[in-house]
Amino acid sequence: MRLSPILFSCLMAASPALAESDAAPRLSLELNRLDALDGACRLTFMAENTLGADLEALALETVLIATDGQVERLTLFEFGTLPNGVPRVRQFDVPGLACEGLGRVLINGVSECNGAEACGAALSLSSRTDVELIG
Repeated sequence: MRLSPILFSCLMAASPALAESDAAPRLSLELNRLDALDGACRLTFMAENTLGADLEALALETVLIATDGQVERLTLFEFGTLPNGVPRVRQFDVPGLACEGLGRVLINGVSECNGAEACGAALSLSSRTDVELIG
């Protein structure tokens, strides 16, 4: 059976939308960059909520681990509101931390997630830096 050019064009245009609707809901978090500041390290994250609902508040318990494997500190990163389907950048300045001494960032848990269920189970982590983001 041969498809008409019009039908073929319609099917091709619909394919990305169909693929998106089949994707599992997730909360993507990418450690995008590290910047050394005067007496601090700035961690820049790209976050994208595709859970199907806007998040009114998201806070993650975060463990900063040195290159030698020792826990440097436990902190709370408050990502604030994350609209559904819209990427957001969030930056956190950590005083007294040298970026070159950071080996891993562990998302230890979800402290607050208002607006959607199962934020922790839907968490998808990645890093564009030499520092590993784990959870």
